[in-house]
Amino acid sequence: VQLVESGGGSVQTGGSLRLSCSVSVYTDNSLCMGWFRRTPGKEREGVTAMDSDGNISYSDSVKGRFTVSRDDAKNILYLQMNNLRPEDTAMYYCGSDCNTVQAASHDGIFGYVGQGTQVTVS
Repeated sequence: VQLVESGGGSVQTGGSLRLSCSVSVYTDNSLCMGWFRRTPGKEREGVTAMDSDGNISYSDSVKGRFTVSRDDAKNILYLQMNNLRPEDTAMYYCGSDCNTVQAASHDGIFGYVGQGTQVTVS
């Protein structure tokens, strides 16, 4: 399973970005997918996760501002990020093969992860 993120960049506070994660092939490991982020010197932080039944969970820090979605026909996972804040600045990673959406949105643990895409908010 290969995951490739895109869509990162630099925006001003209050701006928006949409991240995409292209998945090479959907397997049973793709049932639970999501995003986490990393900032130098900090632990990884779960952002969101969703499963194939449509269950979704968000971390408290992004709830109401970020939206996760998936297009299974195209094998793509999206993260729409609105009202971005400087504290959202991080490397964002796509992941698959998580245990539960609740756990993954909190601890950001996934069996497979991509290479990351940088988001900078100033």
